[in-house]
Amino acid sequence: MEQKATFRDMQDGTAEDWSIIGREFRAYSAALPDRVLAHLRVLEGDCGGFPVDRLTHSLQTATRAHRDGKDEEYVICALLHDIGDTLGSYNHPDIAAAILKPFVSRENHEMVEKHGIFQGYYFFHHLGLNRNLRDAFEGQPVYERTLEFCEKYDAPAFDPDYDTLPLSFFEPMLRRVMAKPKNSIYRADSE
Repeated sequence: MEQKATFRDMQDGTAEDWSIIGREFRAYSAALPDRVLAHLRVLEGDCGGFPVDRLTHSLQTATRAHRDGKDEEYVICALLHDIGDTLGSYNHPDIAAAILKPFVSRENHEMVEKHGIFQGYYFFHHLGLNRNLRDAFEGQPVYERTLEFCEKYDAPAFDPDYDTLPLSFFEPMLRRVMAKPKNSIYRADSE
């Protein structure tokens, strides 16, 4: 039977309560890769008017990055960059960046967080929007990294004929990247 804390207000929690919560948190957080994989599968079949569904786009972006020799952390960023499409229709990069933030470098986090602005270069002008919003980041480290990500991996990843690797190929990478957070307020040694 699951133990539960006894407080009704967090300020009344005891060390024993937080020990119980900590044990539950460790078990729950260990299953994060499973929840992420399940949510990626939600993207299957959802084309949103694009030539391929959102899962295929994500897999194709990751496949392209992997085949270009990018490291596992970068490849997982490529895989998850659009995971927020279903829940954050107006801010999908923020959702992906929030999921990845504890597990990736600042450079990779910022790339995912800003990719929506950079990908807008390819289509914003067709919608009456400013396609050059990415120019605000020129001269910053995020600029070249995100420019490359969009040009080489994200923008061309809508090809129904591309030899895309399956989700099962990326699952071990995802599990390794998400095995232990690098940056979290729940780690005593975090910045």
